[in-house]
Amino acid sequence: MIDSATIARIMDTARIEEVVSDYVSLKKRGVNLIGLCPFHDEKTGSFTVSPAKGIFKCFGCGKGGNAVHFIMEIEQVSFTEALKIVAKKYNIEIRERELSSEELAQQNDRESMYIVNSYAQKYFTQQLKEHPDGKIIGLGYFHERGFRDDIIEKFQLGYSLDQRDAFAQAALKAGYKKEYLVKTGLCMQQDNGQLTDRFRGRVIFPVHTLSGKVVAFGGRVLKKTEKTAKYVNSPESEIYHKSNELYGIYFAKHAIVKKDCCYLVEGYTDVISMHQAGIENVVASSGTSLTTGQIKLIHRFTNNVTILYDGDAAGIKASIRGIDLLLEEGLNIKVLLLPDGEDPDSFSRKQNASEFISYVEAHQTDFIRFKTNLLLDEAGNDPIKRAGLIQDVVRSIAIIPNNIVRQVYIKDCSTLLDINEEVLVNAINKINRQKKEEQNKAQHQTLSTTENKTAQDSANSVNSETSLLSGSVVDTETRNLLKVMVRYGERTLFSLEDGSNQTVGEFILQELGIDHIVFENPLYNEFIEEYRQHQHDTDFIAEKFFKFHPNSALSQLAINLITEKYTLSKIHYRFQVSENAKIKEVEIPTDADRLYELVPRLILELKNSLLEEHIRQTVLKLKHACEQKEDMSKIKELMDYCDALNTIKRDLAKSLGDRVINKL
Repeated sequence: MIDSATIARIMDTARIEEVVSDYVSLKKRGVNLIGLCPFHDEKTGSFTVSPAKGIFKCFGCGKGGNAVHFIMEIEQVSFTEALKIVAKKYNIEIRERELSSEELAQQNDRESMYIVNSYAQKYFTQQLKEHPDGKIIGLGYFHERGFRDDIIEKFQLGYSLDQRDAFAQAALKAGYKKEYLVKTGLCMQQDNGQLTDRFRGRVIFPVHTLSGKVVAFGGRVLKKTEKTAKYVNSPESEIYHKSNELYGIYFAKHAIVKKDCCYLVEGYTDVISMHQAGIENVVASSGTSLTTGQIKLIHRFTNNVTILYDGDAAGIKASIRGIDLLLEEGLNIKVLLLPDGEDPDSFSRKQNASEFISYVEAHQTDFIRFKTNLLLDEAGNDPIKRAGLIQDVVRSIAIIPNNIVRQVYIKDCSTLLDINEEVLVNAINKINRQKKEEQNKAQHQTLSTTENKTAQDSANSVNSETSLLSGSVVDTETRNLLKVMVRYGERTLFSLEDGSNQTVGEFILQELGIDHIVFENPLYNEFIEEYRQHQHDTDFIAEKFFKFHPNSALSQLAINLITEKYTLSKIHYRFQVSENAKIKEVEIPTDADRLYELVPRLILELKNSLLEEHIRQTVLKLKHACEQKEDMSKIKELMDYCDALNTIKRDLAKSLGDRVINKL
């Protein structure tokens, strides 16, 4: 639906470091940038962005690709949707024809739900600004809270009319399907099939993803009745998992990176009021206990978190239990207890940004000290409660991953609790030993299961026909060959007798075709086929073609091939013997300098590995035939075939010589 010229423009304009930095805090390291991978759990950054190559690559989980593929992976959207997100970032206009009803029906659920939520946000905002009830009730409430119009517009606040199905009727009339109105939680379906609006009579707070997509809504009721909940939120859906979302993260991410700190509050209005006061590095857990997913979201942008409490003792004790997860993630946690009667919403409205930050700096304290003092006040002089307090604090210190930080907290708590440091250390060591034993036990059970399965698979394979091209056996040689194709495929390798030139890619395709080599890994075959079809396209450059390929699997393969390394024997080119027998160091030629030698050699090594595997399979068949006492003519046939294969192998060995390709 998006023409190739527009796709090319998007790809050429997008800067990988700019796209990724909207989601991950990146730091300069040499010519590259590095950060914590958003796709797997890690505390030390192995996620690398190469502006020069226009790619990202995580050396922990292996994910990689270009800017569009990054958006596809992190937002879990299609290639087309990812293109639109990147295009919007760079103000690139995308003109698409209107979808037919049949095409609309083919849109997957996730995309359809995003579209419905986007419509709902615009509808609720329109009601707030234009409908008489919206202006009087909804806008009146926001103004009464002190919110300026620019802040209301920034957070896309809205109002849902106090009617049973006003939104549902408007959405259905606009052509949106009942199915998605229910799946998003915007409407509820009654037994008789009729729809009712979930958020009727409420002011609306849209919840945005990191990229700004609306995935859910929160609605606050304005009529005070005992039977009505103050807040109603969207239910869990295919696009919304509240444990992975933080309210305000879309508006806060750049400020969090800039300030290298994230303020964590509880509710929607806390976030909005702080933004209005000029404090933008703030997010809310939206009244739920902190989850691992939310913590990882914060950790992408900073190591420092300050939690703002409003002084409600019961609320603090309830939420404090989840903060151990922050410590376990390796974050530096500070706590600020606001003055009595104040919450972040009210307090920020009385301060400007500099006054608020100054107050935070002067009154915040580290979490362990805060927790210790809080529990000490509760325990009083009761020895049983004090013992429980010590155990509680010890458990929190034990999960801190940094040894130095842990030792500092042990020293501080020893003074606060009036207890010997050695006692605390022993208790922490005991906890960590128990945790390690549990992990080892779980790992042992996993390994045992894996070993049993592997043994069973091996036993099952003895009497079965095994492919000549076993993926694990020849994978190294195959990948080495694909590496030179993606890096140097369009380069001239040889000049032919007729005066024409043969490229690296053409030579490899020719050699694979001569022996009818087909790989066991279907992705490798797809790579070869794509190369074969497009090698003569105008301006074909293998690296760019595959790096920006719409098939994310092919793109991922290309990124891996670009970042993997191989070399000839380490000593072959590093030293050479001069005429007077003195060894001197010389410059090591690059791969590009020796393609004429490297490429044929890689072909020979691949064929040699395939041959060795074929010999191994033939020997297994011969052994099986002997054990089963099969016909002697078949046994002799296998023996002769094995001898012939070994003869070919000896000839290949002479061609290969002593030097080998070593994968680093």
